[in-house]
Amino acid sequence: MGFWQRILVNAIIFLAIAGFFPNALFVSSIWMAIGASLVLGILNALVKPILTLLSLPITLLTLGLFSIIINAIMLRLTAFFVGSGFAFSSFSSAILVAIVISLVNMIISSHFGRAA
Repeated sequence: MGFWQRILVNAIIFLAIAGFFPNALFVSSIWMAIGASLVLGILNALVKPILTLLSLPITLLTLGLFSIIINAIMLRLTAFFVGSGFAFSSFSSAILVAIVISLVNMIISSHFGRAA
């Protein structure tokens, strides 16, 4: 799945989660979801590899579960950079959104991987 397809899928996921869990995630508009998805993609390309490398020992100790916390940190950074139109109610809601985004992206990536 390409970069722009992943941006669009993440924006749709943000809107869906904001609809299903309005107390966990606030997204003010479709354009804010697309902008947050774009910022998340850029942060995942630039910052996430550094965080992953620095947290490698604890990730190995937790058998990879700490990567969910790294994803939640990336989502909180996205909310910080995007502004008030995209916000999480708490860090635990960011963890929930990180889990949902990871699962949906895994399912969609495996589906498109077989089709190509």
